[in-house]
Amino acid sequence: MAKLRPLLAEFIGTFALIFVGIGAIKTAGHDVVAVALAHGLTIAAFVSATLHISGGQLNPAVTFGLVCGGHMVWSEAFRYWIVQLLGGIAAALICLGLFGRDVVVTGTPQLAINLTAGQGILVEGILTFFLVFVVHGTTVDPRGRGLAGFAIGATITLDILFGGPLTGAEYLVQRSQQIFGMTIMFTGLDRSSGEGLAVLFIASSSSGNLLTALRR
Repeated sequence: MAKLRPLLAEFIGTFALIFVGIGAIKTAGHDVVAVALAHGLTIAAFVSATLHISGGQLNPAVTFGLVCGGHMVWSEAFRYWIVQLLGGIAAALICLGLFGRDVVVTGTPQLAINLTAGQGILVEGILTFFLVFVVHGTTVDPRGRGLAGFAIGATITLDILFGGPLTGAEYLVQRSQQIFGMTIMFTGLDRSSGEGLAVLFIASSSSGNLLTALRR
């Protein structure tokens, strides 16, 4: 049971993030401030609630950063990735039933029409770096743990305020992946959507973790 507790915590936290995130897209539409606050407040609450159980990662990119920094082994990381993605997919399926496929289409991240793939990767790399930097300064370093939930939630909010209109702020890898899966299954993707998601996934999963590796 002790091994299942952190996995259950990650599932619940990721489920909450995706459920509230898609719900905010449904209720707030293109109001990026409302969407950013919905994600940031959810992260703040559930990082605080799960920090002592699972480390409050709730994000495959963060888990990858911890592996790169030697704070987590690959076998444990794979278990975290599985439950994080399952939590996101479960929330997406429920939202699909509640709101219909239009919300999934609206929530599918794409690059802004005036942004090139290289520019999108740069934006995502910088935003991911910010997130990983704050996570390591608050959850990995015990001296900053009292502020972890607030600091990470604030970083998510700030990143979405800036990156949302440009790339969808897809350093939140699990959101991109679960919406990608739901879109493929129920709506289909055109070429531009697929290319945008590929760019965002590459940037989210590989950029911004340099700091973690250097701190080893």
